Amino acid sequence: MVERCKEEAKIPKDTPLASLGLSLSGCEQEATNRELEQELRSTFPKLADSYAVSSDTMGSMFTASSIGGMVLISGTGSNCLLRNPDGSTANCGGWGNFLGDEGSAWFISYRSIKVVFDHMDNFEKSPYPIEKTWTLIKKHFNIETRYDMLTHCYAKFDKPFFANLCKKLAESAESGDKLALSLFQEAGVHLARMIKSLLPNVSKELVKSGELSVVCVGSVWSSWNLLKQSFIDELAKMSIPYNLKLVQITKSSAYGACYLGADSAKFQLPRNYADNFSVLHIYKASSSPAKNGVANKTCDCEGK
Repeated sequence: MVERCKEEAKIPKDTPLASLGLSLSGCEQEATNRELEQELRSTFPKLADSYAVSSDTMGSMFTASSIGGMVLISGTGSNCLLRNPDGSTANCGGWGNFLGDEGSAWFISYRSIKVVFDHMDNFEKSPYPIEKTWTLIKKHFNIETRYDMLTHCYAKFDKPFFANLCKKLAESAESGDKLALSLFQEAGVHLARMIKSLLPNVSKELVKSGELSVVCVGSVWSSWNLLKQSFIDELAKMSIPYNLKLVQITKSSAYGACYLGADSAKFQLPRNYADNFSVLHIYKASSSPAKNGVANKTCDCEGK
């Protein structure tokens, strides 16, 4: 890809880039990132002089901020990552569907099936009617009985296809189905808990401006109106002395990778972070947890 870019930019292939920023899925560990860098250096010695290898979450984070912050992914799976200005990091989630993925499209889809099955087994009754959700499940997986569902859960498990049920559940929730809505409310709680789990690791340097940037990535954030209240209520259970600014990047995370590459080479690359994101929501600082279930004041800043 880099050699093709050089060709399109009319740069000779034997002219190395000053730096190459790579933000790639799976690049979570420093040791394996160095292995990738060394492999590139040995196989393509003229590719670049300097490298900055990091995970795709870092690319999203640095597209929106120069000092770090938090990335909260809720797409097919879920993950939350914090990076402080000194380079220290902490994470919550990112363990896949066997060990986590709470608050993700997969988890919402899974929970819909689990609630329906438990209700029909008389194991745990659903607090809301299941008929609409069961109809959606049967239509999505093209099944007639619960036994038909087993193939999709085991022999032919397809996580992205499984997770795609979430979109139909969102539409059902929007149309007033209480069970579908409750699944998104549950997801809102899980996503807020991910943020809360990492707040003790936030450095003073990161929030000296009075706010913490949280980059929200993934398709589930398209249903923010379904997540919002339970998300806010969960955050309100603890004291947070600074604002949480939830943002969504409006440009490719490759911008963040480029910025990291430039910083690695100590090159002053012009950048305007405000052009790279839109504000989804601002959760205002609170000095004490909410009482009697009343959340603290928040500000909707969509499109501002």
